[in-house]
Amino acid sequence: MPELLSALFFCALLSASAIFGLLLRGWLPEEHLSERNMEALRLVTSLLVTFAALVLSLQLSSGKAAFDTAYRDRNADAGQLAQLDQCLRGYGPEAEATRQKLRSYTAAVIASTWPEEAKPQGVAYPDTAAMARQGESSALSTLIREVGREINAFDPPDTLHKNLAAECRGSFAEFRERRWTVIEDGQGTQSQLFLNIVIFWLMLVFVSFGLQVPRKLLAAIVLAIGVVSISSVMFVIVDLERPYTGLFGISSTSMRSALEAMSR
Repeated sequence: MPELLSALFFCALLSASAIFGLLLRGWLPEEHLSERNMEALRLVTSLLVTFAALVLSLQLSSGKAAFDTAYRDRNADAGQLAQLDQCLRGYGPEAEATRQKLRSYTAAVIASTWPEEAKPQGVAYPDTAAMARQGESSALSTLIREVGREINAFDPPDTLHKNLAAECRGSFAEFRERRWTVIEDGQGTQSQLFLNIVIFWLMLVFVSFGLQVPRKLLAAIVLAIGVVSISSVMFVIVDLERPYTGLFGISSTSMRSALEAMSR
């Protein structure tokens, strides 16, 4: 799991920074460790800690908001698929081939987005082995274009079917917009460069911690708790950036429910 490896990497970096601070304290001459110098170091450390805490809280808040948006958009996308299928079902047998393609699309999205889960059964869909987990897929785009062309080609024989055809076209247009929203949601909002800068700030903080704490077991335990705590925060931030993988990944429940409703 890339997110877990990232957490271990953060933990190793911060631990190395703290150990370097401890070693640096032992290498420095005693006059550099005077009370006045240590007080100045504590002031700078307080500034770094405050700034890092503010940035981390903002990053965590931003990541959680982006994840919640992706979750809502995925559920809305699934609901729009089910609504479009209901409209096609109401149009009549003439739309059955279009409904089949819509079911194939939904099954392919499930199989490609959640490859570690059970594959959809009872419906044919394109091979998803080469499809990306997130982003646009040419095979899925082709299916959607075919669905759109077939809906636009409906030739209603009466007023009822004209109204149903118009409703299906409107529903398809809404679905297509939601689909692109879901694709864009998977791109993430965090800049890797900015994340690297935050990690650098945290490393400086733990170097300063190592310079200040005495070489005692209790101090080492407290420092280790700090390393694990900050590493877990960084893990959550990185994990939320990947809405369809990791510990907090978006569930396939809504899409599977939509597919089940289509297959009834």
